Amino acid sequence: FFERFLNPERTAMPDIDIDIEDERRGEVIEYVRQKYGQDNVAQIITFGTMAARAAVRDVGRVLGMPYGKVDRIAKFIPFNRELRIALEESSELKELMEEDEKVRSLFEIAQRIEGLTRHASTHAAGVVIAPDKLTHYTPLYRSSKDEITTQYEMHSLEKIGLLKMDFLGLKTLNVINHALGLIRKNKRKELDLDEVSLEDEPTYQVLSRGETLGVFQVESRGMQDLLRKLKPQKFEDLIALLALYRPGPLHSRMVDEFISRRHGRSEVKYLHPKLEPILKETYGVILYQEQVMQIANVLAGFSLGEADILRRAMGKKKPKLMDEQREKFLEGTGRSGIEPSAARRIFELMAHFAGYGFNKSHSTGYALIAHQTAYLKANYPLEFMAALLNSERENTDKLALYINECKRMGILVLAPNINRSLASFSVAGDRIDFGLTAIKNVGESAMSSIIEERGRDGSFTSIFDFCRRVNLQMVNKRVIQSLIRCGAFDCLSGHRSQNLAVVDQATEEASLIQRDRQRGQLSFLEALEGSEEISPTQRFPSIEEVPGRRKLLWEKELLGIYVSGHPLDRYRKRITHYLANSVRDLRTMKEGSRVRVIGVVNNLTLKRDRKGKMMAFLRLEDLTSEIEVVTFSRLYEEFASYLEEGKLVLVGGRLDMATDSPKIVAEKIIPFSKINGSNQKLHVNISEEKWENIDLKRLKDIVHSHKGRHALYLHLTNSKEQRVTIRSKTIKVGFSDELISQLEDVLGEGCLWLSEE
Repeated sequence: FFERFLNPERTAMPDIDIDIEDERRGEVIEYVRQKYGQDNVAQIITFGTMAARAAVRDVGRVLGMPYGKVDRIAKFIPFNRELRIALEESSELKELMEEDEKVRSLFEIAQRIEGLTRHASTHAAGVVIAPDKLTHYTPLYRSSKDEITTQYEMHSLEKIGLLKMDFLGLKTLNVINHALGLIRKNKRKELDLDEVSLEDEPTYQVLSRGETLGVFQVESRGMQDLLRKLKPQKFEDLIALLALYRPGPLHSRMVDEFISRRHGRSEVKYLHPKLEPILKETYGVILYQEQVMQIANVLAGFSLGEADILRRAMGKKKPKLMDEQREKFLEGTGRSGIEPSAARRIFELMAHFAGYGFNKSHSTGYALIAHQTAYLKANYPLEFMAALLNSERENTDKLALYINECKRMGILVLAPNINRSLASFSVAGDRIDFGLTAIKNVGESAMSSIIEERGRDGSFTSIFDFCRRVNLQMVNKRVIQSLIRCGAFDCLSGHRSQNLAVVDQATEEASLIQRDRQRGQLSFLEALEGSEEISPTQRFPSIEEVPGRRKLLWEKELLGIYVSGHPLDRYRKRITHYLANSVRDLRTMKEGSRVRVIGVVNNLTLKRDRKGKMMAFLRLEDLTSEIEVVTFSRLYEEFASYLEEGKLVLVGGRLDMATDSPKIVAEKIIPFSKINGSNQKLHVNISEEKWENIDLKRLKDIVHSHKGRHALYLHLTNSKEQRVTIRSKTIKVGFSDELISQLEDVLGEGCLWLSEE
């Protein structure tokens, strides 16, 4: 179907997008310059326009309004929303305009400049290639970064007939390449993914279970659910899956119908026998744009160029163009001997699905990368996860997510170790070592010099030995303190508080030793150390180690995540049995959804609202990630005593998806310690396979031995998920780790939960 890309009937140039390794995109652009000529190739300019929030902030600055006031006003405007619409929707903004003449003037001016060009920058992917010097076609512009770009933006370049290509840097390709490098190093194996079987069974097992965090294009919660329903068993299933997971098919019940036919629950029907060879791979559903073209070609005798015009007409749904194409299609099918009534039904079916149809070649390319990453995760999990962690070392949310995934997979991710860790995350046996360059406040050059010294003269034995051997101009005091706090020195003598206490002494002594070495002299201190008359432990002060909670806070500060533990670990069992949402799952939920999250209060900030009342902003962190929580003044007054840094609470509220980062608008806050005494209901599920063999006496003894305040609900569930619920009128149960363990021993994992309903 090359005609899908280029044909004589096509008037516009095709889109040419090339995905390349993000880290090597510059090499490709330089290759194109060398291939086609420096004067013939340039990147494309793009113009940033004045968005609503930026317009308000800029005008406020010019009017001399206080920054804090303007910033508060700007935050009432949702992202990607015009000022006019924001003013219609927001009662807070309307009130501000009515109360303050200066605010009204601010918005009047901001609306006039909204949408104006604010600055020029370089297009993220676009490169233009001309047959000769670009200056024959377009003026050029030198950016602030000394890049040469066109002065015409991409649409204008297309109109004058120049070829635009998008060189897209794809991080996943970096991950694949790094994983292959780790496999080469650890397994002594040169793996060629082009030779990997597309029928690899472990790959489809991982996909069918929806265990796809880190797998290209299929790691979202919605995609995981779809994978579990579809259960792909071949590469064609994966191609179809990526074409199906889009708003059109999802909202039209097309996905449910496709899955039902795929598993044989619905009959596959064809309106005409000639459709079967075209639609057989998608079970009679028109899923791809290429299928629309093929139907027009086979049934109506369209050339593939004409079929592409039909496909585009159906996608745009322009009535006049559709009428012309319908008539032409019916004429063609008439010549092929197809009944007019059947032909009309086929055309309407094509028109209906063309709005949802996806480019199969695009879906196939992405499906191949999805298969390759799933293959690596299924067959080389250590190397794949290490490469994935390296790719996200700057993104602490993703880093925490993938380290939790490592735990689920049974892969141990160890804290940084100055004698073992490399610059990047690395595989050592059956574990992953944390990369030193992922630590905050330490540079790559400092870590490289440490690793080089370790390779030359062996492991470090103490902080004193470390400071004597490394280049203290590169590895300064702040770097050393950061390494100690995050646990990288735990393998050396002395604990963290002792090592921190002697940093000044160790660096000062080492500086003197290094200065004497440069003069060609043997330092007295170095000679004394070499005689081993004083062991490092004798030089540490007798002080207690910092508490475990402080260690975890240091890890969070310097690594962005908790590695040696988590503040919620001791509550993990109970938390997972409350009917609460995880922060990770909130990103797939709808605006305004009611949510309940149990987590630790972090970054608590108090501010006054425009009425002068106190309100709170905080980050709530659970075992999967963290999210911002907004607590307005009325609620804050009621629950202020529960909001403290490090406190474990249950927050109930409404999900706000108006901004790029979701947040919870709190409606109630309960300390975790008080949940057990609150009006919650304890649910116990007894599945059909447990009915016959259940020891009722033991079950009764368990619930009677854990008395408390929770009403008890027993659910008897059969294999069809049909349920009978019995509420005990007399038994009240207390919720605890012991109760969870005892009931799960009898009824299986996940048999109980606590809820308000």
